[in-house]
Amino acid sequence: MISSTMTVTASRRFPLVEAFLFSACVAWYIWQRQDYYQYSWIIFPVWLIASFAWNKDTLRSLGWRTDNLWSTAKRASVVFVPCALAILATGLLLEGEQHTFYHVLLPSRFFGYMFFCLLQQVGLNSLVTNRLLAATDNPLRVSLISGMFFALLHWPNPVLVPLTFVGGALMAWLFWKERNILPLTVWQTILGSLVWWAFPIAWHHSMRVGPGFYRFHGY
Repeated sequence: MISSTMTVTASRRFPLVEAFLFSACVAWYIWQRQDYYQYSWIIFPVWLIASFAWNKDTLRSLGWRTDNLWSTAKRASVVFVPCALAILATGLLLEGEQHTFYHVLLPSRFFGYMFFCLLQQVGLNSLVTNRLLAATDNPLRVSLISGMFFALLHWPNPVLVPLTFVGGALMAWLFWKERNILPLTVWQTILGSLVWWAFPIAWHHSMRVGPGFYRFHGY
């Protein structure tokens, strides 16, 4: 009985530790490595591949699936359409920025940003949220912790920190409900593009985080 309890406890502890360590490693990269070691990013694909293999994750458990694409898209739209409208209204109230609205929809920018959002979804949900869900049976707590991690990784940006906490928590909750990161990637791209347009660039420094936020001096 004791051995069984210890096994269950360990099986929940290890995913929790990995979620914290992976998030800490991303923060370490943002603040200490990306500007000084050109290939230091290689640690992340290695970590992800090793973790997915060790935990015997499948494409389905990682959120790479099409069987529920429509239901996920509908559920995500119910959550994120009001968010998009709120950001749009904010942009209109702030009278936008000197960059024009159509610029956020340029294919070269939009699809390049979408690829970046896909990478974030793999880290945030395929790994971190998945591991947190393995560590606890409380999806609300998991969503809030995932949102907190996501927000802290956008420090010290005063626009992105609160928005990514809300957005990260909602995306983690939707991932728990549907296990599909594809519509979440599309919606993150749309919302992020609207945020870039809606708020003055003097506030968000062209969406920079970490040391890059302080080094931004213009458009």
